[in-house]
Amino acid sequence: FTTEDVEYLRHGDTAYLATVYRPRGAGPFPALLNVHGGAWGGGDRLMNHVVDEALAASGIVVAAIDFRSSHEAPYPASLQDVNYATRWLKAHAADFGGSPERVGVIGFSSGGHLAMLSAMRHNDARYAALPLLEAPDLDAAAAYVIMGWPVIDPLSRFRFAQAKGAQPHVDAGIRYFGDEAGMEEANPQMLLERGEEVAMPPALLVQGSDDAALTPGMAERFVETYAKAGGVIELGLYPGAPHGFMREGGPNADRAIEQVKGFIARQLA
Repeated sequence: FTTEDVEYLRHGDTAYLATVYRPRGAGPFPALLNVHGGAWGGGDRLMNHVVDEALAASGIVVAAIDFRSSHEAPYPASLQDVNYATRWLKAHAADFGGSPERVGVIGFSSGGHLAMLSAMRHNDARYAALPLLEAPDLDAAAAYVIMGWPVIDPLSRFRFAQAKGAQPHVDAGIRYFGDEAGMEEANPQMLLERGEEVAMPPALLVQGSDDAALTPGMAERFVETYAKAGGVIELGLYPGAPHGFMREGGPNADRAIEQVKGFIARQLA
Protein backbone atom coordinates (compact mmCIF):
# COMPACT_ATOMS: atom_id res chain seq x y z
CA PHE A 1 0.00 0.00 0.00
CA THR A 2 0.95 3.66 -0.28
CA THR A 3 0.06 6.63 1.90
CA GLU A 4 -0.85 10.16 0.90
CA ASP A 5 -1.81 13.24 2.93
CA VAL A 6 -4.74 15.19 1.47
CA GLU A 7 -6.42 18.36 2.70
CA TYR A 8 -10.09 17.40 2.87
CA LEU A 9 -11.47 20.33 4.88
CA ARG A 10 -10.53 23.88 5.88
CA HIS A 11 -11.85 26.07 8.67
CA GLY A 12 -10.51 29.60 8.23
CA ASP A 13 -6.74 29.35 7.93
CA THR A 14 -6.60 25.83 9.39
CA ALA A 15 -6.31 22.88 7.02
CA TYR A 16 -7.52 19.45 8.16
CA LEU A 17 -5.79 16.47 6.62
CA ALA A 18 -6.72 12.92 5.76
CA THR A 19 -3.96 10.34 5.54
CA VAL A 20 -5.16 7.98 2.83
CA TYR A 21 -3.84 4.40 2.88
CA ARG A 22 -4.20 3.07 -0.66
CA PRO A 23 -3.81 -0.63 -1.53
CA ARG A 24 -1.64 -1.48 -4.50
CA GLY A 25 -3.53 -2.64 -7.56
CA ALA A 26 -6.28 -1.45 -9.82
CA GLY A 27 -9.24 -1.68 -7.44
CA PRO A 28 -11.85 -0.49 -6.96
CA PHE A 29 -11.32 -1.25 -3.27
CA PRO A 30 -13.80 -0.78 -0.42
CA ALA A 31 -13.37 2.53 1.41
CA LEU A 32 -13.33 3.17 5.15
CA LEU A 33 -13.20 6.41 7.17
CA ASN A 34 -11.12 6.31 10.39
CA VAL A 35 -12.09 8.61 13.29
CA HIS A 36 -9.41 8.78 16.00
CA GLY A 37 -9.91 9.01 19.75
CA GLY A 38 -8.35 11.12 22.47
CA ALA A 39 -11.21 12.06 24.84
CA TRP A 40 -12.63 14.38 22.13
CA GLY A 41 -9.68 16.74 22.66
CA GLY A 42 -6.44 14.89 21.88
CA GLY A 43 -5.02 12.31 19.52
CA ASP A 44 -4.49 12.62 15.79
CA ARG A 45 -5.12 10.83 12.51
CA LEU A 46 -1.92 8.73 12.77
CA MET A 47 -2.49 7.20 16.20
CA ASN A 48 -4.21 4.08 14.81
CA HIS A 49 -1.80 3.60 11.90
CA VAL A 50 -1.16 -0.03 12.89
CA VAL A 51 -4.81 -0.86 12.20
CA ASP A 52 -4.96 1.33 9.10
CA GLU A 53 -1.87 -0.31 7.61
CA ALA A 54 -3.18 -3.82 8.25
CA LEU A 55 -6.51 -2.98 6.61
CA ALA A 56 -4.83 -1.31 3.63
CA ALA A 57 -2.59 -4.34 3.17
CA SER A 58 -5.74 -6.49 2.98
CA GLY A 59 -7.23 -4.36 0.18
CA ILE A 60 -9.18 -1.54 1.85
CA VAL A 61 -8.75 2.18 1.19
CA VAL A 62 -8.58 3.85 4.62
CA ALA A 63 -8.87 7.62 5.08
CA ALA A 64 -7.77 8.59 8.61
CA ILE A 65 -8.83 12.15 9.39
CA ASP A 66 -7.95 14.99 11.69
CA PHE A 67 -10.91 17.13 12.76
CA ARG A 68 -11.76 19.89 15.21
CA SER A 69 -11.09 18.90 18.81
CA SER A 70 -12.85 20.16 21.92
CA HIS A 71 -9.96 22.58 22.42
CA GLU A 72 -10.94 24.27 19.15
CA ALA A 73 -14.73 24.00 19.35
CA PRO A 74 -17.14 21.96 21.50
CA TYR A 75 -19.89 19.59 20.37
CA PRO A 76 -21.18 19.39 17.65
CA ALA A 77 -18.17 20.73 15.69
CA SER A 78 -16.39 17.38 15.45
CA LEU A 79 -19.63 15.70 14.33
CA GLN A 80 -19.88 18.26 11.53
CA ASP A 81 -16.36 17.38 10.42
CA VAL A 82 -17.00 13.61 10.57
CA ASN A 83 -20.26 14.00 8.65
CA TYR A 84 -18.47 16.10 6.04
CA ALA A 85 -15.55 13.65 5.83
CA THR A 86 -17.93 10.74 5.22
CA ARG A 87 -19.48 12.59 2.29
CA TRP A 88 -16.04 13.71 1.08
CA LEU A 89 -14.79 10.12 1.04
CA LYS A 90 -17.81 8.99 -0.97
CA ALA A 91 -17.19 11.79 -3.46
CA HIS A 92 -13.44 11.15 -3.76
CA ALA A 93 -13.01 7.42 -3.13
CA ALA A 94 -12.35 6.79 -6.82
CA ASP A 95 -9.40 9.22 -6.68
CA PHE A 96 -7.64 6.70 -4.44
CA GLY A 97 -8.73 3.51 -6.19
CA GLY A 98 -11.72 3.11 -3.89
CA SER A 99 -15.40 2.52 -4.48
CA PRO A 100 -17.95 5.16 -3.41
CA GLU A 101 -20.42 2.35 -2.68
CA ARG A 102 -20.66 0.75 0.78
CA VAL A 103 -18.40 3.24 2.56
CA GLY A 104 -17.91 2.33 6.21
CA VAL A 105 -16.69 4.16 9.31
CA ILE A 106 -14.32 2.95 12.03
CA GLY A 107 -13.67 4.88 15.24
CA PHE A 108 -11.67 4.36 18.41
CA SER A 109 -12.50 5.44 21.98
CA SER A 110 -14.14 8.90 21.73
CA GLY A 111 -13.84 8.41 17.96
CA GLY A 112 -16.00 5.30 18.30
CA HIS A 113 -18.64 7.50 19.90
CA LEU A 114 -18.34 10.03 17.06
CA ALA A 115 -18.44 7.34 14.36
CA MET A 116 -21.57 5.69 15.75
CA LEU A 117 -23.38 8.94 16.54
CA SER A 118 -22.62 10.34 13.08
CA ALA A 119 -23.95 7.19 11.43
CA MET A 120 -27.08 7.06 13.58
CA ARG A 121 -27.90 10.73 12.93
CA HIS A 122 -26.38 11.12 9.47
CA ASN A 123 -29.20 13.41 8.32
CA ASP A 124 -29.19 15.61 11.44
CA ALA A 125 -29.13 19.19 10.14
CA ARG A 126 -26.65 20.23 12.85
CA TYR A 127 -24.17 17.56 11.82
CA ALA A 128 -24.67 18.02 8.07
CA ALA A 129 -24.15 21.78 8.28
CA LEU A 130 -20.96 21.93 6.17
CA PRO A 131 -21.77 21.93 2.43
CA LEU A 132 -19.78 19.65 0.12
CA LEU A 133 -19.89 21.81 -2.98
CA GLU A 134 -18.73 19.16 -5.45
CA ALA A 135 -21.41 16.67 -4.35
CA PRO A 136 -24.28 18.47 -2.61
CA ASP A 137 -26.66 15.51 -2.84
CA LEU A 138 -24.49 13.00 -0.93
CA ASP A 139 -25.38 12.09 2.63
CA ALA A 140 -23.22 10.72 5.44
CA ALA A 141 -24.98 7.39 5.84
CA ALA A 142 -22.50 4.61 6.69
CA ALA A 143 -22.79 1.13 5.22
CA TYR A 144 -21.42 -0.24 8.51
CA VAL A 145 -19.71 1.01 11.68
CA ILE A 146 -16.78 -0.50 13.58
CA MET A 147 -16.05 0.73 17.10
CA GLY A 148 -12.86 0.07 19.03
CA TRP A 149 -13.31 0.53 22.82
CA PRO A 150 -15.88 3.30 22.24
CA VAL A 151 -17.10 5.80 24.84
CA ILE A 152 -20.54 4.82 23.65
CA ASP A 153 -22.38 6.16 26.73
CA PRO A 154 -20.57 9.41 27.58
CA LEU A 155 -22.74 10.19 30.62
CA SER A 156 -22.05 6.78 32.15
CA ARG A 157 -18.31 7.17 31.54
CA PHE A 158 -18.37 10.70 32.99
CA ARG A 159 -19.95 9.49 36.23
CA PHE A 160 -17.61 6.49 36.34
CA ALA A 161 -14.63 8.83 35.97
CA GLN A 162 -16.02 11.08 38.73
CA ALA A 163 -16.37 8.11 41.08
CA LYS A 164 -12.81 6.98 40.31
CA GLY A 165 -11.36 10.45 40.67
CA ALA A 166 -10.16 10.33 37.05
CA GLN A 167 -10.16 14.11 36.71
CA PRO A 168 -8.74 14.32 33.15
CA HIS A 169 -11.70 12.28 31.85
CA VAL A 170 -14.14 14.38 33.90
CA ASP A 171 -12.65 17.59 32.50
CA ALA A 172 -12.64 16.20 28.95
CA GLY A 173 -16.35 15.40 29.14
CA ILE A 174 -17.26 18.89 30.35
CA ARG A 175 -15.02 20.59 27.80
CA TYR A 176 -16.65 18.74 24.90
CA PHE A 177 -20.30 18.35 25.96
CA GLY A 178 -20.66 21.35 28.27
CA ASP A 179 -22.68 19.56 30.95
CA GLU A 180 -24.50 16.32 31.73
CA ALA A 181 -27.48 17.39 29.61
CA GLY A 182 -25.14 17.52 26.61
CA MET A 183 -23.88 14.03 27.46
CA GLU A 184 -27.48 12.79 27.46
CA GLU A 185 -28.39 14.46 24.16
CA ALA A 186 -25.37 13.22 22.18
CA ASN A 187 -25.45 9.71 23.58
CA PRO A 188 -25.93 6.66 21.31
CA GLN A 189 -27.03 4.49 24.25
CA MET A 190 -29.65 7.00 25.37
CA LEU A 191 -30.80 7.72 21.81
CA LEU A 192 -31.90 4.09 21.66
CA GLU A 193 -33.40 4.15 25.14
CA ARG A 194 -35.41 7.28 24.24
CA GLY A 195 -36.69 5.59 21.10
CA GLU A 196 -35.28 8.32 18.90
CA GLU A 197 -35.62 7.55 15.19
CA VAL A 198 -32.08 6.77 14.06
CA ALA A 199 -30.26 4.80 11.39
CA MET A 200 -28.83 1.49 12.60
CA PRO A 201 -26.19 0.20 10.19
CA PRO A 202 -24.55 -3.17 10.87
CA ALA A 203 -22.00 -2.67 13.62
CA LEU A 204 -19.03 -4.33 15.28
CA LEU A 205 -17.80 -3.37 18.76
CA VAL A 206 -14.33 -4.55 19.81
CA GLN A 207 -13.04 -4.07 23.36
CA GLY A 208 -10.60 -5.49 25.86
CA SER A 209 -12.04 -7.20 28.92
CA ASP A 210 -9.57 -5.29 31.15
CA ASP A 211 -10.41 -1.83 29.83
CA ALA A 212 -10.16 0.30 32.96
CA ALA A 213 -10.96 3.53 31.11
CA LEU A 214 -14.59 2.62 30.41
CA THR A 215 -17.60 1.91 32.57
CA PRO A 216 -17.83 -1.83 33.28
CA GLY A 217 -20.54 -3.45 31.16
CA MET A 218 -21.06 -0.38 28.97
CA ALA A 219 -20.21 -2.21 25.73
CA GLU A 220 -22.41 -5.19 26.51
CA ARG A 221 -25.32 -2.92 27.41
CA PHE A 222 -25.07 -1.01 24.14
CA VAL A 223 -24.87 -4.21 22.08
CA GLU A 224 -27.95 -5.59 23.81
CA THR A 225 -29.91 -2.34 23.40
CA TYR A 226 -28.91 -1.96 19.74
CA ALA A 227 -29.98 -5.53 18.98
CA LYS A 228 -33.29 -5.15 20.81
CA ALA A 229 -33.96 -2.01 18.77
CA GLY A 230 -33.55 -4.06 15.58
CA GLY A 231 -29.90 -3.41 14.74
CA VAL A 232 -27.42 -6.09 13.72
CA ILE A 233 -24.34 -5.86 15.94
CA GLU A 234 -21.41 -8.07 16.91
CA LEU A 235 -19.27 -7.87 20.04
CA GLY A 236 -15.63 -8.95 20.28
CA LEU A 237 -14.30 -9.07 23.86
CA TYR A 238 -10.58 -9.79 24.18
CA PRO A 239 -9.36 -11.36 27.45
CA GLY A 240 -6.96 -9.32 29.53
CA ALA A 241 -6.71 -6.56 26.92
CA PRO A 242 -6.61 -2.88 27.97
CA HIS A 243 -7.90 0.31 26.35
CA GLY A 244 -6.25 0.81 22.96
CA PHE A 245 -4.96 -2.77 22.77
CA MET A 246 -5.07 -3.06 18.97
CA ARG A 247 -2.24 -0.51 18.72
CA GLU A 248 0.06 -2.58 20.92
CA GLY A 249 0.51 -5.75 18.86
CA GLY A 250 0.32 -9.30 20.15
CA PRO A 251 -2.23 -12.12 19.83
CA ASN A 252 -5.28 -10.08 20.93
CA ALA A 253 -4.46 -7.28 18.49
CA ASP A 254 -3.89 -9.77 15.67
CA ARG A 255 -7.18 -11.55 16.35
CA ALA A 256 -9.10 -8.28 16.61
CA ILE A 257 -7.72 -7.04 13.29
CA GLU A 258 -8.75 -10.32 11.70
CA GLN A 259 -12.22 -9.92 13.21
CA VAL A 260 -12.47 -6.43 11.74
CA LYS A 261 -11.38 -7.66 8.30
CA GLY A 262 -13.86 -10.52 8.43
CA PHE A 263 -16.68 -8.22 9.47
CA ILE A 264 -15.96 -5.83 6.59
CA ALA A 265 -15.84 -8.69 4.12
CA ARG A 266 -19.28 -9.87 5.24
CA GLN A 267 -20.75 -6.38 4.86
CA LEU A 268 -19.47 -6.19 1.28
CA ALA A 269 -20.53 -9.70 0.28
